[in-house]
Amino acid sequence: MQRLKHIGLFIRTNLWIIPLALLLVWLLFRFLDPAPPKVVVMTTGSETGGYHQFGLALKEELAKEDIDLQLRTSRGSLDNLQRLTDGAGEVQLGLIQSGTELLLQPAQRRRLVGLASLYHEPLWLFQRSGLAITRLSDLNDKRVAVGSEGSGTWSVLRGLFIERQDEQRLQQLNSGLWSKMGSSAAVDALLAGQLDAAFLVLPADNHLITRLAAHPEISLINLAQADAFAARLQFLEALEVPRGLLNIAQNVPQQDTKVLSPVAMLVGNQYFHPALTAVVLEAARKVLREGNLLDPPGRFPAGEPMGLELSKEADYYHREGVPFLQRYLPFQVASAIDRYVVLLIPFIAIMIPLLKSMGPLYRWRVRARVFRWYEHLRRIDKLIYSGKIKERYAEEIDGLNKLEGELNHVDVPLSYAHELYSLHLHVRYMIYRLETLQAEDEGTEKPGPA
Repeated sequence: MQRLKHIGLFIRTNLWIIPLALLLVWLLFRFLDPAPPKVVVMTTGSETGGYHQFGLALKEELAKEDIDLQLRTSRGSLDNLQRLTDGAGEVQLGLIQSGTELLLQPAQRRRLVGLASLYHEPLWLFQRSGLAITRLSDLNDKRVAVGSEGSGTWSVLRGLFIERQDEQRLQQLNSGLWSKMGSSAAVDALLAGQLDAAFLVLPADNHLITRLAAHPEISLINLAQADAFAARLQFLEALEVPRGLLNIAQNVPQQDTKVLSPVAMLVGNQYFHPALTAVVLEAARKVLREGNLLDPPGRFPAGEPMGLELSKEADYYHREGVPFLQRYLPFQVASAIDRYVVLLIPFIAIMIPLLKSMGPLYRWRVRARVFRWYEHLRRIDKLIYSGKIKERYAEEIDGLNKLEGELNHVDVPLSYAHELYSLHLHVRYMIYRLETLQAEDEGTEKPGPA
């Protein structure tokens, strides 16, 4: 029972730590980074394009982690860049084509971070049979589709003609002398004989490429200067399309063919929560794990080539893979643990000295139960030294006797008992001292020692 009393005293002495700890927790939560959102908006491309198809597959994978990826269709890469950098925050993720980021102002580029390159999307140049086009200059008097304005196709072609310093072709490209149309419309027009050639930026297994490859009057152009352009334009690679890759039955292309290829890049803006990086990239890895006709399995997503600086979270993923906790726990659980560990460190750092103060406070509280009686003895001492005690002998002796009786009911832990017994002795000494002074003043016999 006595032990329980002391435990109760210890608890009552240190109850102040509870509201202080709660206040500290509130402050840490208040200034901790907010939890990653469960809804992310990504701008893709046209519904028939490769960007949107990738977005649909990514949406399905992220749904398994309880993340809702909402897709917004667009005209293409340039549209996506505009949405990502307009400061509205309506989209947080986007797909762009390598090289299009070069069109941004430095302030706009600083709003973006690279997450990964996803796959090659070659710049295909198809022609109607018999035209013998091998170089860009051969297109001077031809009817050519150059992609819709704002698309990646249109952007790559601008780069090619700027590099050739072909102002006339660039003016044609900007003035509408060549047809600016989307991929589906360009394929239909080429097959209908309304065009001589068409530029398309699409994955090799896209249904529009398959459709053109199967047509006997359409052929893929082997771009003779592909390696030269790739050497000068770092956002492009020269790829070799093996003979028969697009259609084995019809042997399309009929020879190994060089094409230029940018890569599709996944980028985020300042509104994208960095904690989502690993889960988004892991979902992308699952979507791309089988590769495609030009990209071997496991090649993408990758940290290179990238025209934008990788975020530190993306860089970690490409070097180390998924963070440790996310390998074994659902994303939402792992993310919460990561955040609370960050919270726990300053909490512990602050609480340790506070907890260490609990022992001294308890000792002070116990000793206070004994030492507060010494104030009474000190007051009597002052009366003795001032000579004012003579009229109060009986009153003070009676008070000390009552105090001694109260001390018999004071309960302290055994480790502090010596202080209680010392007080008993001091009280008894003060009673003896007062009785001695009283006897001297009244001329009576002195009392014996206590």
